[in-house]
Amino acid sequence: MTIKELLHQTEEKLKKALEAVIREFSEVRTGRASPHLVEGLHVDYYGTPTLLKQLASISAQDAHLIVIQPWDISVIPEIEKAILKSNLGITPSNDGKTIRLSFPPLSKERRQELAKQLHQMAEDGRVSLRTVRRDAKETLEKLQKDKLISEDDKFRGIDELQKLVDKYIAKIDELLKNKEKEVLEF
Repeated sequence: MTIKELLHQTEEKLKKALEAVIREFSEVRTGRASPHLVEGLHVDYYGTPTLLKQLASISAQDAHLIVIQPWDISVIPEIEKAILKSNLGITPSNDGKTIRLSFPPLSKERRQELAKQLHQMAEDGRVSLRTVRRDAKETLEKLQKDKLISEDDKFRGIDELQKLVDKYIAKIDELLKNKEKEVLEF
């Protein structure tokens, strides 16, 4: 394995870690109702955890209302359970065919709580990036130990690796800054 191949594989892993952070951020409620808030919820569908977006049509009627129309109405109680278990802080209401989620404006305390959650998600993302970096660094050290690369190449590889990780950490920080601004504005 060459250093270039290792860095390419590492960048793919870093991209996946960044995508996970983006996905988590999209599920955090801001002042507006968005289908993204509930699409990723897992619903117990006949004993199988299934994504809500695979069980129902989800739409945002306006800035404060999400309507969920399950294709199988027998799953409505399970969808409600999944919503109540989530960290949305919303109680669903249903008319037997559709579920409505009404989002009241966020209080200042709730906004600050969400901002803390965002910081924790961002830190978890950074930890994932550091784990990928550690694994790649160990691989570089093993390549040098096995005499497949020189010590200078190892240090150059570690420098490139650090630059790559720094780039992705900066992206997470930028995402955090934007999402936090979105959550905290009234």
